[in-house]
Amino acid sequence: MDWYLIFKSLHIIAVICWMVGLFYLPRLFVYHTEVQPGSEAYEKFNVMEHKLLKIIMNPSMIATWLFGIGLVVMLGHEVGMTLWMKVKLISVLILSGYHGYLAKCRKSFLSNSNVKSAKFFRILNEVPSVLLVLIVFMVVFQPK
Repeated sequence: MDWYLIFKSLHIIAVICWMVGLFYLPRLFVYHTEVQPGSEAYEKFNVMEHKLLKIIMNPSMIATWLFGIGLVVMLGHEVGMTLWMKVKLISVLILSGYHGYLAKCRKSFLSNSNVKSAKFFRILNEVPSVLLVLIVFMVVFQPK
């Protein structure tokens, strides 16, 4: 059994699941800003955002990190010294911080204290796209 390919496959699956959440949660926030706090729709968005974050995004982010670290361990520490891996790691750290910021935004909706606009969340929604493009190019071309 080729554990490297299994870890690589699971890493890719985890990244896809995580990215789906990173794209969808800010979009939910856009719609959430457009409904009245305390309304049935507002509470429905609270539930949807909670489930997306806790059931899909958090486990996917953790799996992405664990399988990614496992791959680096399997390949040896030399891969960690390459330019492409450093850029990828910094990008994933930024995505992890972005994930944390989205969790903070969700809490502001939960406490009815959100002051951000739908436009803010539309712009914020572009962050993972830029990082995804950078990460994919780093992995595919692996510049030294």
